[in-house]
Amino acid sequence: MTIRPGVNIIPIHGKTPKIHDTAFIAPGCTIIGDVEIGAGSSIWYNCVVRADVFRIRIGERTNVQDGSVLHCDPPRPGDEEGSALIIGDDVLIGHMAMVHGCTIHDRGFVGLGAIAMNKSVIGSDAMLAAGAMLTEGKVMEPRTLWAGRPAKPLRELSDAAIAGMRIGVAHYAENAKHHAAAVEQALGDDG
Repeated sequence: MTIRPGVNIIPIHGKTPKIHDTAFIAPGCTIIGDVEIGAGSSIWYNCVVRADVFRIRIGERTNVQDGSVLHCDPPRPGDEEGSALIIGDDVLIGHMAMVHGCTIHDRGFVGLGAIAMNKSVIGSDAMLAAGAMLTEGKVMEPRTLWAGRPAKPLRELSDAAIAGMRIGVAHYAENAKHHAAAVEQALGDDG
């Protein structure tokens, strides 16, 4: 793991973030505590990934776009399991999303400014629309689109919509490489 200036990696309670060498962490990000970030994933500018009270796991080739906040809740009386944040592979999380103690299965999608709350579940190839709020404990089936506040199911996603999400994953994986090189060059020019 190469940590560049402008990225805050903060150990807490004996837990230090584990970030794969191929992940891109943009300047302005803060990654705290019991976090694992998989190969080829990207955490974009000014995101906060705070696992100070429980764990956050982010799979491979997943992108968390600019300004998003990721957190979790600890086990406690009445909720012995707690609410870890578990994010699968090839997930798209849009700008300014708030993702808290939920599960997002492989290829799930969280739209711009959307909120996913504790113990909610976003199924594989499912999409939480921009600005939507998935309330506590709600479960989105695979290949469904949910929208609104609170979010409700709208329809099943078409093959074209799912293909579009996969194109988005590939775009962000490639774009992260370009940004990593640009950041490296900018830091080299300043040094």
